[in-house]
Amino acid sequence: MKTACFTGHRNLNCDLEDLKSRVYNALERAIKNAGITEFYNGGAIGWDMLTAQEVLKLREKYPQVKLHMILPCSPENQSYKWTPEQKQTYFSVLKQTDSIEQISEHYFTGCMKQRNARLIELSDCCFCYWDGNMKSGTIQTIRMAQRKHILIVNFCHD
Repeated sequence: MKTACFTGHRNLNCDLEDLKSRVYNALERAIKNAGITEFYNGGAIGWDMLTAQEVLKLREKYPQVKLHMILPCSPENQSYKWTPEQKQTYFSVLKQTDSIEQISEHYFTGCMKQRNARLIELSDCCFCYWDGNMKSGTIQTIRMAQRKHILIVNFCHD
């Protein structure tokens, strides 16, 4: 079984429709050419929700595709400060996932890092949206992927 995960920023400073299209096409190629069928997602707003929605669209065409959520804490705790629209998208995605794993019930310092490590542990490649910020969870996760020597594809400057 081939697996992939996602890591990226909450704020996506680009043409979202173009990004969605590029993600969809790249993931479809990954499914068809590399046999990737298991996708792991951290459930954050921004990149995570965008990619989760694209995986769900692809699942309609490729029923073997699975979306797994690896959450840092309970859905209610993770989405506590989000807008009603962000929460609506999040809970809609969660209802459609194939599995949900939580690092912890409650948020704690380090739960995001543990979530990111779990994403990398489960994955053969990492699709990211990294803008060059060297003080982010995204670069921390990319470094984990580099240490594991897995393929990293960055959509930020694609």
